[in-house]
Amino acid sequence: MCSERRVKEILGIWVLSLCLVWVQNGVGVHSSSPTEESQPYRTGFHFQPPKNWINDPNGPMYFNGVYHLFYQYNPYGPLWGNISWGHSISYDLVNWFLLEPALSPKEPYDINGCLSGSATILPGPRPIILYTGQDVNNSQVQNLAFPKNLSDPLLKEWIKWSGNPLLTPVDDIKAGQFRDPSTAWMGPDGKWRIVIGSEIDGHGTALLYRSTNGTKWIRSKKPLHFSSKTGMWECPDFYPVTNGDKKGLDTSVQGNNTLHVLKVSFNSREYYVIGTYDPIKDKFSVVTNDFMVSNTQFQYDYGRYYASKSFYDSVNQRRVIWGWVNEGDSESDAVKKGWSGLQSFPRSIWLSNNRKQLVQWPVDEILKLRTKQVNITNRELAAGELLKIPSITASQADVEVSFSLTNLTEIELIDSEVVDPQLLCAQKNVSISGKFGPFGMLILASKNLTEQTAVFFRVFKGPNKFLVLMCSDQSRSSIAQEVDKSIYGAFLDLDPLHEKIPLRSLIDHSIVESFGGEGIACITSRVYPKLAINEQAELYVFNNGTQSVTMSTLNAWSMKRAQIVPIG
Repeated sequence: MCSERRVKEILGIWVLSLCLVWVQNGVGVHSSSPTEESQPYRTGFHFQPPKNWINDPNGPMYFNGVYHLFYQYNPYGPLWGNISWGHSISYDLVNWFLLEPALSPKEPYDINGCLSGSATILPGPRPIILYTGQDVNNSQVQNLAFPKNLSDPLLKEWIKWSGNPLLTPVDDIKAGQFRDPSTAWMGPDGKWRIVIGSEIDGHGTALLYRSTNGTKWIRSKKPLHFSSKTGMWECPDFYPVTNGDKKGLDTSVQGNNTLHVLKVSFNSREYYVIGTYDPIKDKFSVVTNDFMVSNTQFQYDYGRYYASKSFYDSVNQRRVIWGWVNEGDSESDAVKKGWSGLQSFPRSIWLSNNRKQLVQWPVDEILKLRTKQVNITNRELAAGELLKIPSITASQADVEVSFSLTNLTEIELIDSEVVDPQLLCAQKNVSISGKFGPFGMLILASKNLTEQTAVFFRVFKGPNKFLVLMCSDQSRSSIAQEVDKSIYGAFLDLDPLHEKIPLRSLIDHSIVESFGGEGIACITSRVYPKLAINEQAELYVFNNGTQSVTMSTLNAWSMKRAQIVPIG
């Protein structure tokens, strides 16, 4: 006879299979949740549990046909605390099954929180988790966990290693500045390497450790990289990229045609540098500008986006990233809603053709959520024109638009080397008319335009080339007073004289993810309209410049809801 435990396992797999069939056929199976009227800011296709607090994405991986996403999670409420590792699985990165937390703060070495970390798949294959624990003394220590049962397709249960903690803050490492181990990569000597975020002597630092077996780690005499111009580094990520191809590479790949990306989190932003990596000497040499606190530095996202984590998706040969998108309202609002925090929609990430920066784009699986479409081509937008886009659900949409310009003469001059794009967007917001710009979209707009989130472009002439400024302006996004209304900005490295200026925005009730120049700059914002909610939201294309622009193409789709199903 089957044991009671085995019966439960079989029943669980049967229920999961049935749910999967329903999800794949578009049948709504998500658990009971508040209505759109009572919860206008809950998203339709971004990942979030039904309730409670979430922050950093942790340990994403693809293993035995299943995508796993772990994340910082408070199982007991909508504010930070009781930090555990939430655990969800997916077969398509769109629809998710929620499991019980994989890690909970119960041991002396993590009793004050199971903080961020990463997953690595060792030979076997055998996945492990390396994570930071906040111990009984509030020191940050590094720990190991592994699946209880590798034959479980969902990897529901994880066991903490009996030898934890693996690493403790010693010597020049401060107890509260030692966290977020990266995914491990293997060098030509057969040893695994990881980096851990820290601050040494006031310098942001990626500490380097090596191991032969994944349990005993030895610190390198030299860090992988550091910067004297920043403070503490969090959530480091280190991985290879190759040019001329959107394909990703496994974290351990090294080769003559590869460059490496080092991403670190500080100053509430996601900064990255690109460089060469010598795996023999473990030497990383930056070929772009090095880390500093500046809005002109390369960032994954120039808006509200933090603590990102990537993984190599072997089945689709791509690198995929998530980022935590936190709230812009108050703690009291979080308590009223019963939840706080989102994950960005997963993005593919690769090296641009000029090898100078990274490109990001929503994973292709998002296309399955598109429904009703509106298409407009070759439409001239006269100076001051406002064009409503009809017949789509403007509060839950995917919109792609491109603009083309002619006669680029007598354009305002700027020097992008010294101009802060975020400050420039604030100074020249959507209401201030220039020659070429602002032009773009008014998103989550109310019928009288009292509320609107403007995502737009302006064109300038730099010392040696044209410059395209991309802005996301939340200053009029809500009539509510106690919400964030930041204005974000970034420059796009494209030539508007010979190239179209494309923009894509994912609109999902309280989040707008915008991709300029086909993903060479991304800006994410959180907005909390009071009027432009659900069916009351409208979408417009506009040109507030003094010269006409051509909208070459516009394609807009209403989006179905993703299914997020608790089965834990």
